[in-house]
Amino acid sequence: MFMYIILCSMSVLTVALNLLVIISISHFKQLQTPTNLLLLSLAVSDFFVGLLVVFQILLIDGCWFLGDVMCVAYYIVDYVVTSASVETVVLISVDCYVAICEPLRYSMKVTKRRVCISVSGCWIFSFLCVFLVMKNNLQQPGSHNSCQGECVVVFDQFSGLVDVLFFFVGPVSVVLVLYIRVFVVAVSQVRAMRTCAVHGSARVTLKKSELKSARTLGLVGLAFLICLCPYFSVTQTGQEAQFQASSFAFVLFYFNSLLNPLIYALFYPWFRKSAKLIITLQVLRAGSSQINVE
Repeated sequence: MFMYIILCSMSVLTVALNLLVIISISHFKQLQTPTNLLLLSLAVSDFFVGLLVVFQILLIDGCWFLGDVMCVAYYIVDYVVTSASVETVVLISVDCYVAICEPLRYSMKVTKRRVCISVSGCWIFSFLCVFLVMKNNLQQPGSHNSCQGECVVVFDQFSGLVDVLFFFVGPVSVVLVLYIRVFVVAVSQVRAMRTCAVHGSARVTLKKSELKSARTLGLVGLAFLICLCPYFSVTQTGQEAQFQASSFAFVLFYFNSLLNPLIYALFYPWFRKSAKLIITLQVLRAGSSQINVE
């Protein structure tokens, strides 16, 4: 009963908070910046993760009542949205790196068009990988079940290698390297701002804004690493298809999708303001998309 309450609460909050992020960035023109488009992609994947927790609840007692085809379909959707989420976090770390380490080139390198292409590439890549990884399960759904009511999928050695390299080792390595570099540069910029506090105050203000944004995106990356590493560590034991929904690694992994919008709420004033406008239904007014929410 405790796990039912925890997972149901996580599902409702994850769906609701990420829906607020999706509506905010989609509705308010002012928020449709390259960085926020990346956050929009992450919110979409986190939104679907919140919905998938409902199906994970069905597995608490190890019983699946929706049939073998729906079992495979569930794992396909889960794989696509979680892998797209992982790849989007990598893009966010790249965006943060360029903003802090190459600020003068940021507007030229990071454009809405390039971000849209990159995000689309992440989702397409996730769709392609899922058919490569799940090909054996797609051919014979339920063939790995040992008894009726199980929902089991099995990765062969090659599929497992692809999964680990492209959605764990690769992304984690990139995120760690980029954020370490961002941290080093950010520290040097803070020192520079302290020595130039009197002269060039306009530039100092701009740098403070950049550093604050980098700190927020850095927290997103840190939360990603903390929640992802235990999950993949457990799945590599060879028992990934038989984990219960109540396992700590699974709960922590899904909790990351709830944690992201909470980070936005704490550190992004635009999210708090836009959420208030959405909840009070002021977004239904004519011209509301032009409201200043910064």
